[in-house]
Formats: sequence, structure tokens, C-alpha cells
Amino acid sequence: MHLDTWRRRYGDWIMASSSLHDASASALGYLYQAKWALVELLRGARERPDGAISLELHDDVAWEVADRPVDLLQTKFHPRSLRTLGDRDDDLWRTIRSWMDTHDPGDVDGPWLTLVTTQQAREGTAAAALRGRNREPSVALRRLEQAAADSSAKETAETRARFLALSVGTRAVLVQRMRVIDGSPGIDDLDSAVREQLLFVLPSGDGPQAAFMEQLWAWWYEQVVDMLQKRRTSVSVDMVHRRVEQIRDDYTVGRLPTSVDRSDWLAARRAGEDYSERCFIHQLQWLDLGASELEKAMMDYYRAYNQAASWVDNDLIAIDELGRYQEELVDEWERHFARMLRRLPADATEEDRQQAGEELLWQVVENVTVRIRDQYDQIFFHRGQHHCLADEARVGWHPEFLQRVQALTLGAVHA
Repeated sequence: MHLDTWRRRYGDWIMASSSLHDASASALGYLYQAKWALVELLRGARERPDGAISLELHDDVAWEVADRPVDLLQTKFHPRSLRTLGDRDDDLWRTIRSWMDTHDPGDVDGPWLTLVTTQQAREGTAAAALRGRNREPSVALRRLEQAAADSSAKETAETRARFLALSVGTRAVLVQRMRVIDGSPGIDDLDSAVREQLLFVLPSGDGPQAAFMEQLWAWWYEQVVDMLQKRRTSVSVDMVHRRVEQIRDDYTVGRLPTSVDRSDWLAARRAGEDYSERCFIHQLQWLDLGASELEKAMMDYYRAYNQAASWVDNDLIAIDELGRYQEELVDEWERHFARMLRRLPADATEEDRQQAGEELLWQVVENVTVRIRDQYDQIFFHRGQHHCLADEARVGWHPEFLQRVQALTLGAVHA
């Protein structure tokens, strides 16, 4: 799936880097949350191999084990901010308020409470005492109590009062469960963060790696949309590992990935893509095919053309390899076309010619006799590449297709 297709399908989530800085802070925050969830799922897979990640169910992001939340993550994104995170900041107290609202603050068996922020925790603060393996919850508790008592900020007054109104033991339990991941990667760096987690899985070469990541992000955004629309509750570690393996298999010798699917054509169609005047469509109309068959041919053409372009752009195949494949398709077609002409009677009617041409069409496009790679046998690509060749009049179906293409071309020139 190409980036432009992502934008059409998931416009609220997929943005080009050049437009990120023009988007609202809240939209960027949601996008960051969605992308961070994949980083977190891969990063925590070894610690929680039986776990799963959810979005906007228990919290911004949450880890589940056996359908029970075990870690609630609040994500805070600040684009290119030089500010550090302090104990009186809104981000910190809004996060604490959310945690107090979500679960019993005094539950000693409650989930971890993790703040993920692109800011750096200021030294000497509670946030600094809650990061890394050498956390100091007791130190963080004292600093939070001091900040809650000393701050005069109206925005956090209610939350600070609620925090101080908790019993000493409840406050201690609440803070004991808190963790901070500060200085997390910016939104433009999350792709690199995912790549780091997949270091020994990615195919070699910049182009194949870019194509691999494009497929993985496309799949992940589909899961994000499903979770936000409550069609699924979470995505498991096992599920993402299986998907990574499936994508990786497409980059082995003899195989190729399929990244352009039917939904891409539907999105392009809605955006105004139209092939009704293309030569390959005229070729099919000369056989008197129906509207639904023409529409399917347009889809196959779109997918095959864009899939080949994607492979070439990402260095998965070379131009000359694609050229050799098309030459083999033309060679196979020539054999069948010659046989059709030989079998046509001299007094064949137009109906006879149309019928012979249609038989040739289905005989050629429905049987994969030539493959671009030994283990790549997607029928849409075989069909679509024949339509690409028909668009260039390198192959045809009607016995008189060459004369008709010439007349069509001359008519277009004179028009």
C-alpha cells in the first residue's frame, strides 16, 4: 500500500512529514499515540510474550496479559519543545488525574502507571526519580507532595487537592506503581525506533527495507482503526510477530511482496481515477464485454501497474527483469493469437471474431504460465500486466485489434 493510499484511507492518522508541523497539536498527539503503540509492542515483547496492546480502552495505550491491564501508558508529545518536565507541570498532573480516575489508587496489585513523554525529566524532580531501573518511588512521593502543596496553578489545583486528600498509604502505593519514560523519540523518529526492534528481521538494502516498513505500518494502521472503532480490543505480541514473519517471507529468493490491493483501487476510484478511454479498455469493448468485466480489468490494471512501479522504486526488481517478464508474456500471447487466427474461417462474422477474441482473452489471462518470480503467482498481476501490454498494443484480443488501435490513435491525433 502506498503512502498516498494511506492518506486517502486513514487521513486523520497518516500525514506526510512535510505537513506534520502544520497539523494541530492534538492531532499530532493522537498520531504519536498510535505510532508509539507499535514501538511499545515490539519493545516489550520479550518481557511480555503473552501480552497484547490496546488503544483508548484502559488508557491511551495499555498492556494486557490474560485480558487484564498490567500497564497503563499515557503518551505526551511535544514537537521540538526545549522545555523539560517538572513537578508542577500540567502534563504530569493531568496524567496523575487520569490514573486516579481509571483505577483504585491504593490497589497494591493494580497495573503499572507509565508516563511516556518526548520531554526530558528535569533533574531533581519526581519524574526523574521514577525513570529507569533505579527508580526511587519514596523520593518521588516526597517531591510530588511538596509540589502539590506549594504550587498555585489553577489548572492543576483540583487534581493536587485530590492527591493530597489520599491517605499516606494510598499515595505511597499510587506513586510506587508510577514509571516515567522520558526523552522518547519524536514523531519523525518512531519509524527508526521500530526498525531498531526489527534489526535482524529486515531485508537487506534501503529499498527493500523501505518497502517492508511501508507494509508493516499499513498493517498497523489498519489495526489502529479497528481498535478505535472497537472492532478489536487489542493486538497481541504473537499477532505482530506473525505479521512481521509473513512480510519478511515475501522478501526471500523467488518471492515478492504484494502491497497494492483491491481497496487501493477503490480509494483511487473515489479520488477520480478513470481508465474508460484507455486503449486496453477499448480492446475489451471490441469484444463486447460488460461493464462489470471492464471495471475488474481497470482494477487489475491499476494494481499491476502500481505494484510493478513500487517494486522498481524500492529496488525489489530491476527494469530489465520486468522487461524480460513482459517479453515472455508477449511471446506466449503470440502463440495463442496465431492459433486463433488460423482457426478462424475466412467468412467469419464480427460475432465470430468477438467470440474468438474473448476465448483468447480468458485463455491467456486466467492461466499463469509465466511468472515474474518463481514463487509469485498472484493472478491479478498476471491479468493486469496483460492489460498494460494491451494498453501499448503489444498484445490484443480481437483478430483485427492492430487495425483498430491504429484507427483509434489516428482519430485521437486528428481530434
